[in-house]
Amino acid sequence: MPQIPLPLHIFEERYKLMIGECLAEGKEFGIVYYNASDIQSVGCTAKILEVIKRYEDGRLDILTQGQRRFQIQEIYDNKSYLEARVTFFDDHGRLDKSACQALADKGIVLLKQFTSVLESQEEYGFSAELDFKSLSFLIAGCEGFSHAEKQRFLEMTSTGERLEKSVKALENIIARMKITAEIHKIIGGNGNIKRG
Repeated sequence: MPQIPLPLHIFEERYKLMIGECLAEGKEFGIVYYNASDIQSVGCTAKILEVIKRYEDGRLDILTQGQRRFQIQEIYDNKSYLEARVTFFDDHGRLDKSACQALADKGIVLLKQFTSVLESQEEYGFSAELDFKSLSFLIAGCEGFSHAEKQRFLEMTSTGERLEKSVKALENIIARMKITAEIHKIIGGNGNIKRG
C-alpha cells in the first residue's frame, strides 16, 4: 500500500540482483500480488528506505515503503526478474471532508482495538501528518484482511470509498474476533472431555 512500510527478506538470486540495481541507481521497484494462478495487473512501487542487514551469502533484510500505484500495460521477461511497462494512477474525485474525518477517527479507534484483541506486537504509528488517503491505505493494509481484499482496496480510486469500506470491513473483523475470544473463554480447558 502507498506510504505503508514493508520489511522484506531478499533471498532469491534474481531479487538480490534487482535490489542491488535499485540500491545502486536509487530506483523504486514494483510489487504485485500473485494469487497462485495469476499476476494481478495493479501493483505498487516500493522505495528502499534502509538495508537492515546484509548476510554473507548476499541475502538482505530491507525496509521499504509503498510509493505509487500502477497498472501493468506489458510484461517483459528479458532479465532474470520480470519488468513491465506501467501507467501510474491515483485517487480522484471530491472528498466529503466531514464524512472522511468521521471515518478516519473511527478507523484509528478500530486499528487500536484490532491490535488489542489480537494481542499483536504490531504498532500503528498515527501521525497528525496523515491525510485521509494515507490513513485509508493504513486501514486497508491491516493484517486482518486477506491478500485478495487488500488488492481490491489497492485498486480503488476513491479515498472516501476506500475509507468507508475498509472501516466497515475492519469493524466486522473485530466483532468476529471478539466473539471467537468469548467462545474460547466459555469453552476453556485444553479440549479434553472429562468423564465423571
